[in-house]
Amino acid sequence: MAIRQDTLWEQFLSPLVQSLLDKQQMMALRDRIDWHETIDRYQPSQFSYPEYYHSQNFHGIEGGYLTQTAAITYDPITQYVLPPYEPWVRQSLIDGVGTQPRQILDLGCGTGSMTVPLKQAFPGAVVTGLDLSPYMLAVAEDRASQAGVKIEWAHGTAELTQFEAGSFDLVTAALLFHETPPAIAQNILAESYRLLSAGGQLLILDGNQRTLRSLEWLNNVFEEPYIQAYAAGNLDAWLGKSGFDDVETKDVFWINQVTRGVKK
Repeated sequence: MAIRQDTLWEQFLSPLVQSLLDKQQMMALRDRIDWHETIDRYQPSQFSYPEYYHSQNFHGIEGGYLTQTAAITYDPITQYVLPPYEPWVRQSLIDGVGTQPRQILDLGCGTGSMTVPLKQAFPGAVVTGLDLSPYMLAVAEDRASQAGVKIEWAHGTAELTQFEAGSFDLVTAALLFHETPPAIAQNILAESYRLLSAGGQLLILDGNQRTLRSLEWLNNVFEEPYIQAYAAGNLDAWLGKSGFDDVETKDVFWINQVTRGVKK
C-alpha cells in the first residue's frame, strides 16, 4: 500500500468538510446495505485488481476505493468539490449527448452519481454502470433503488470490459480519467471505441486540464496520485489517437470540462 501524503487536504480541508457531512445520513446508508452479500455478488473470487488501483490511496483514504468508508463518504464529499453546484456540472455531460441513445455504458460509475441521472434523462435506454469497486457498486445499487430506476451494474475494469464490440451507442465517464495513469486512460479510450456502434458517442466529464495546469497548487490539495499526469495531457489528442472524430472539449464552470468524440 502506498504511503499517505501529508496533503493540504489532510491538514486543513478534510476536517472542514467532515464538519459539513451529514453523518446520520451516511450511517443510514451504511446500515441499509447488505455489504457482504453485495460484495460477494459483484466481486469474482479470483479477480486480480490492477496495480495502479489497489496500490494507491485516493482522497486520503487508506485502501482507496476498496473500502466501505470510501463508498459512503464519496457523495457527501463530492458535492463540495464540484463547484458551483454538482447537479449542474453533471448535467453538462447529459446536455452534450444531443441524441436519444438506446444502450448506455457509464464507465467508472462509482456510486452511480452520473449513471442514475443518465437513466432519468433517457428513461427508454438500457443503462449499465461498470466499476472496479464492489463497495461503490453497493452504494450505486442503493441509489438506483432509492430513485426507482432500473440499471444494470457490473464489476470490472474500464480498460478491458467483457462487453461485445459495438454494444453501446453512448459511453460515458465522469471523473474517471484523472484517477488513472495516462497509459491506462489511453487503453480505456481504445476500449470505449471498440464498444461503440457506428455513430456512437463518448462523453467524458472531468477536471479542466488547462485550468489544472495553471493551478499546480490545486493538485496537492487532494490525494490524487495521477492528477498531475492527467493535467499535463490533452484529452482531445488522446481521443484522436484512439480513432474518434468530431472531437471537442467545452469548459464547465472553468474548473471542469466535457469532452466529446464520435465513432464514425
